[in-house]
Amino acid sequence: MSLDIGIIGLEMSGRTTIFNCLTSAEVGTGRSRQEENIGIARVPDARVDRLREMFKSRKAVYGEVKYVDLGASLKNAARDFNLSGKLLSELGATDALLCVVRAFTDESVPHPQGSIDPARDIEAMELELAFSDMAIIERRLERLASQLKGAKAADRPALEGEAVILGKIKTGLEEGVPLRRQPLDGEELKKISSYQFLSAKPMLTVLNIGEEELGQAKQMEESLNLRFGDEGHRVVALAGKLEMELAGLDDESKQAFLDDFQIEEPGLSKVIRTSFDLLGLISFLTTGEDESRAWPIPRNTPAPQAAGRIHSDIERGFIRAEVVHYDDLVRLGGYAGARKEGVFRVEGKNYIVEDGDVINFLFNV
Repeated sequence: MSLDIGIIGLEMSGRTTIFNCLTSAEVGTGRSRQEENIGIARVPDARVDRLREMFKSRKAVYGEVKYVDLGASLKNAARDFNLSGKLLSELGATDALLCVVRAFTDESVPHPQGSIDPARDIEAMELELAFSDMAIIERRLERLASQLKGAKAADRPALEGEAVILGKIKTGLEEGVPLRRQPLDGEELKKISSYQFLSAKPMLTVLNIGEEELGQAKQMEESLNLRFGDEGHRVVALAGKLEMELAGLDDESKQAFLDDFQIEEPGLSKVIRTSFDLLGLISFLTTGEDESRAWPIPRNTPAPQAAGRIHSDIERGFIRAEVVHYDDLVRLGGYAGARKEGVFRVEGKNYIVEDGDVINFLFNV
């Protein structure tokens, strides 16, 4: 499945620097840049590398994430930023938002608000996303009121029901509750799914720190997650400039760089891992002589639908799935050991695929 993440942020926050370090791009970071940039990032997965080594696969294929640097700034906090129709449409089409917040100090790049305050800037972002949703709701409520005046009796319940749901959401937004945290039931969510409200999207806030803040990164993350984090929102700290340098290094130099700066894992890995968690994604694996590959799927996906990620014919003609977990396969040195140990299994249509399952699908069409 394709995973699209839109990057937005405050002016002078380092959006494009973060985009570059995630995608290994070399986009200029000039202040006046407003055009969008698109980059594809390979999802790091050491399991794919290990399977390729074990089964002598000709190639390794990883999951991919498309990052779109939309050139969108929250100018002057909550007052002067307006989402254009084009930008709003592009943001609405993404699976999640990555919001860059500045925590680095640089006298040559003054903060538009005059000071560094990540908590203030996160609140500003949340406020702007809520404003965008409220504007959509207000326009729709006006149209509903007009439609209700001349509506037939049979059509009135649906229109009135939609107005009630939108009014409920609007009240929550006015009280500072983003849509992703509002207690809507499945039917209500279904009725508003076409609106693509921004505050409903999973959001990953990247705290763009400097080298000087590396020692406080974990504490800053914990503090801001305690205040702003929820099931659909996480805050991670990332040293943008250092990570951009890291993205262009070979593996040996990269590890030395990480050790020198005491960075536990590259920013790409951290952002991807957190993004997958926010979106409820896992990966199953396939391996063989041709390739070893990771296949991202939503959590709780049944085996036939997982097979459909590979090819629709496999889903249509699904017979059964031969499954062994990656940890068991590696621990036992391959399929022979897994069969002997009894951890190689045959699963049917109702099997729910788990993260790290290594699967061979049998089908007939």
